Amino acid sequence: MVIGIPREIMHGEGRVSATPETVKKMKDDGFKVLVENNAGAGAFFADADYAAAGAEMVADVAELYKRADIVLKVKEPLFNEEKGVHEIDMMHEGQYLITFIHPASPVNHEMVKKMAAKGIIGLTLDGVPRISRAQNMDALTSMSTCAGYKGILIAANDLTKFIPQIFCAVGMIKPINAMVIGTGVAGLQALATAKRLGAITYAADIRPAAAEQAQSLGAKIVDLGVPAEKAMGEGGYALALDDETLAHERAVLADVVKDMDIIFCSALVPSKLAPVILTEEMVKSMKPGSVIVDISIDQGGNCALTVPGETAVKHGVTIEGIKNIPGMLPTSSTWMFAQNIYNLVKYLNKSGKFTLDRSDDIVKGILTTIGGEIVHQGALDAMKRVH
Repeated sequence: MVIGIPREIMHGEGRVSATPETVKKMKDDGFKVLVENNAGAGAFFADADYAAAGAEMVADVAELYKRADIVLKVKEPLFNEEKGVHEIDMMHEGQYLITFIHPASPVNHEMVKKMAAKGIIGLTLDGVPRISRAQNMDALTSMSTCAGYKGILIAANDLTKFIPQIFCAVGMIKPINAMVIGTGVAGLQALATAKRLGAITYAADIRPAAAEQAQSLGAKIVDLGVPAEKAMGEGGYALALDDETLAHERAVLADVVKDMDIIFCSALVPSKLAPVILTEEMVKSMKPGSVIVDISIDQGGNCALTVPGETAVKHGVTIEGIKNIPGMLPTSSTWMFAQNIYNLVKYLNKSGKFTLDRSDDIVKGILTTIGGEIVHQGALDAMKRVH
């Protein structure tokens, strides 16, 4: 089977789905590997190193899509401005696509429908379940680590104040307040980074275990008052809340957000739209010059005013909707991502052929389109709500 590694085309995306190290592993496993010229340049992996690892370098990405049985990408298919066509239009029926599709996000619904119509077998990395045997395939966790670290640095750069307590000849400047909403992998890394920078940290998470972990990092816990049985589902992930409980959560947070200088949003529900936790009224209550970093934007966002893929200033608050924060840390994030995606390829490879056992929890979690149909339940549910 032939694996294709195209260059990522999202603006500002420096990552790539394979390193020379993982190309060699795939070659050793019996795959032929095609790599588009300069695919690794953004993460400082050279074409010569890919070639030395056994890859065939390809100048025309259309040729790569035509020849590949399996396409490995970082981001969802996009319109390729250089070629004048959408990446999906270069793909073919029966081709496997493994990437972050984020199929539940409304901005991706039409693209997912197009994938199905084209007969592409789509496997989304954000659906890898949090179970022990899938840990080394869990790119979402790896990228969340990157997003938590880099996201706080972005907030620090946007902020018009010192973060730590500062003593100077004219007096003392107090440290800023930073709150993390959703203390999963990204949130915990964000808390640790904000703490290292000198902020007073606060944390909010509906899951008792996640709140305890945040507290262990020195954060002050905002008790959202959500019963544990409503909060946490299989694998430790958060459950979707009913409207009444979500309204209660917002009311509790409304008393706290007005005092925050940085709010880092990372609350997600697997394979579903992210809950809208920060309303416009809550943003209005924040101090001018405050910053919100909403890394949940790939699944719709936690803030009602976040603009997907952009930095916006609303009511004097800077709201970061950057969709590829891990791509701003490309060397480290590529190394992590490439290992994750290789481990998934190896798991699905049975005697030189891809095998999809649809009763397997990992396959059930990632399978998005097959046989001309959308089969991802989170995407189907989201499409019903939107349309």
